Amino acid sequence: MQKSYDAVIIGAGHNSLACAAHLAAKGWSVGVFEQASVPGGAVKTLELTEPGFRHDWAAMNVSLFAGSAFFKAYSEELTRHGLAFAPAENCFASVFEDGTWLGLGNDAAANMERIAAFSEADAAAWKRLTDGFPARAEHIFALLGSPMKLHVFARFMLKLFMRAGHREAMSLVRFLLASPRAFLTETFEDERVRATLAAWGMHLDFAPDIAGGALFPYLEGMANQSFGMVLGQGGADTVVKALVGMIEDRGGAVHCGQRVARIVRKGGAAVGVELEDGTRIDAQKAVIAGSAPSRLVGDLLEGGSGDKAFDAGMAGFQHAPGTMMIHLAMDDLPDWSAGEALRSYAYVHLAPSLDQMARAYQEARAGLLPKAPVIVAGQPTAVDPSRAPEGKHVMWLQVRMAPGTVKGDAAGTIEGTDWEAIKGPFAERVIDIIEGHAPGLRDKIIARRIVSPEELEADNPNLVGGDQVCGSHHLTQHFFFRPAYGHANGETPITNLHLTGAAVWPGAGLGAGSGYLLGRRLAGN
Repeated sequence: MQKSYDAVIIGAGHNSLACAAHLAAKGWSVGVFEQASVPGGAVKTLELTEPGFRHDWAAMNVSLFAGSAFFKAYSEELTRHGLAFAPAENCFASVFEDGTWLGLGNDAAANMERIAAFSEADAAAWKRLTDGFPARAEHIFALLGSPMKLHVFARFMLKLFMRAGHREAMSLVRFLLASPRAFLTETFEDERVRATLAAWGMHLDFAPDIAGGALFPYLEGMANQSFGMVLGQGGADTVVKALVGMIEDRGGAVHCGQRVARIVRKGGAAVGVELEDGTRIDAQKAVIAGSAPSRLVGDLLEGGSGDKAFDAGMAGFQHAPGTMMIHLAMDDLPDWSAGEALRSYAYVHLAPSLDQMARAYQEARAGLLPKAPVIVAGQPTAVDPSRAPEGKHVMWLQVRMAPGTVKGDAAGTIEGTDWEAIKGPFAERVIDIIEGHAPGLRDKIIARRIVSPEELEADNPNLVGGDQVCGSHHLTQHFFFRPAYGHANGETPITNLHLTGAAVWPGAGLGAGSGYLLGRRLAGN
């Protein structure tokens, strides 16, 4: 094992790998050290049930990566290293208690027709959003892709007011501060249309009444219509394999099964890391920690950073409720009673109303297993049949709003608080809910693997309490404040030590945002 690199990177999540790949492309020697047996963090594809059934461990949707600045810069090289996408025309849908469903994809006319079946007024509102999306998206994507520094933000705001005008600029600011419920109720009249979009807020810790959450339902709806959704061909790990290929092609190395025990400092600067077995790895230019903030100051920096304000900010970083994953090997896709067309959708949400989502969120925040959890039913083999043996399927069930530490059960039927004991009964609750919309589901299950929030964190310590987005995106932890004010670009009080990952601006999602921004800053371009 090489004992010295220009940059030593802790953790092999996709942001860390993107940062390493960009630095390697700029001539840096890079070494990545990952405690798990395979790289990727939450982006892994494994045979979790039966041979030939490939399941995405946590992340499934790679649309953000396909549209990222990193992919734009390195698409040819990534493709050469095997990156391939599986596009989904039918992106996401929701099923409702009255037996109806609403699905949205990249066919604008079909979307309009489906929404009009619920409300002509809502179809007209959808058209207004669609017509205004190109202009508004230009400003939103510029903001999300910019370093969160005061002078950069000031330039952005000046350009916004000059190009869009005072009224539109202030309208955008108001929108960025709005909750999903505020935005959706003032835009649409039908509760089912609102719920279909609001489900996306739950992917990022934005329950209906949380300020700042309107952006995500809006972006998912508009972006999926404009660009479609893409999965990774053969699995989401196609992204990770291509990134590792880029790194190794330039002489870098990704070391798995190598846990970093601590960051080594000398004279107020980070100079390397020490592995769990005592091996010292020197860093000539940078140590980059792709870690949760609390782990950085609690585990990797003995005695903290020396800056009390920074250490308090990192230790107090708040995580979202956890997630439980259920991976199913299937004889066939579900027979959705609301409509056969649902079998063609990448995602089917079982989150029938804003009020139900709000209740599930509050129950999870109180440490209770939700009586009616938010369920994301992923059907990747409807888009990419290569993930299962011929004629078979996999289902990817993401149970949102599961407490990392359980205090009880909101329904009063599951006893105990130990995840190992209760994950089976909780999974049965989830299957029961889906079975209510897709009778006969259980008869199609060949095998299953349940992954509790505790198991997610054990595999990847950045997923604290099973929090797949590595930190709440509420306004106090977003924009300038992710992970803390003054550190949104990954800077730390220690010279040559930098933080990256979903806990750093622009946050969660498989878009390589924080890693690429950091790599460009360190390399000077």
